[in-house]
Amino acid sequence: MEKRKLGSQGLVVSAMGLGCMGMSQAYGVPDEAESVATLNRAIELGIDFFDTADVYGNHRNEELVGRVLKPYRDRIVIATKFGNVFGPGGQRSVNGRPEYVHSACDGSLKRLGIDHIDLYYQHRVDPKVPIEETVGAMGDLVRQGKVRYLGLSEASAATIRRAHKTHPITALQSEYSLWTRDYEDEVIPTLRELGIGFVPFSPLGRGMLSATIRSIDEFGEGDMRARISPRFERENFERNLRVVDRLKQIADEKKITPSQLALAWVLAQGPDMAPIPGTKRRKYLEENATAAGVQLSSSDLARIEEVAPKGFAAGARYYDMRPVNI
Repeated sequence: MEKRKLGSQGLVVSAMGLGCMGMSQAYGVPDEAESVATLNRAIELGIDFFDTADVYGNHRNEELVGRVLKPYRDRIVIATKFGNVFGPGGQRSVNGRPEYVHSACDGSLKRLGIDHIDLYYQHRVDPKVPIEETVGAMGDLVRQGKVRYLGLSEASAATIRRAHKTHPITALQSEYSLWTRDYEDEVIPTLRELGIGFVPFSPLGRGMLSATIRSIDEFGEGDMRARISPRFERENFERNLRVVDRLKQIADEKKITPSQLALAWVLAQGPDMAPIPGTKRRKYLEENATAAGVQLSSSDLARIEEVAPKGFAAGARYYDMRPVNI
């Protein structure tokens, strides 16, 4: 597995990481036995970059990741996040207060069963708290040895600049894929100017770019996609599917899967990107990991751009875009 440097503070990770959220929530009913097998298989495939968050599965995801990966702790990078808080009725809020930063970190360390977090992200920017105060508290965690590197998620270019002045930011984690490219306008150029790495989540468009979803009626119990994104409304879905099918034709000609094509495209956007496709199944993990070895020529990239130009996706990413790009 190729290694990639994230940021300018020394963090090096596998070119392909593993997003672990779906092992505990959001994409159907969890299967812990298969999730455990998937985490262990990731190690065998050379993946050393694992992403979780305190809110995933209401703490259960951190506990799972920490327990299964404990034997490999000295050779892996564990990233987790704080800031999203859900109330008893399911209402979401964002907390970036300095005192909460410290208590959230202590909780994650305990659940993960580790003495330091390799990469600690603010999951969403809290508009009520100056970013300098939140990142200042995160910097305290670095000085205390509880965290090695700092990150932000779904932040705007202006916020990234302010945060980076307070304490060096190593990585930004945000949604990025063939059907979500808005970060190319301001954010990615800002990251490159400041020497900050980029960790794309949902690089397969929440599974849409895999070309395996043929109808929104396939979504089972516990699947959040149609609930959170207009892109999965029936009319938008059908429009998006037509583009995905054209991408599948390119993948078929190259004798790779649509998922591998989409992931290879993300990797081809720059050596400062380390995507974290999420899965809870070994089958898809192995398919995704193989994409790290797929090379796309300039003509391949041009054809992909022609078939799926920037902004092609029908529908917004979320019904409520207010918590992102702050």
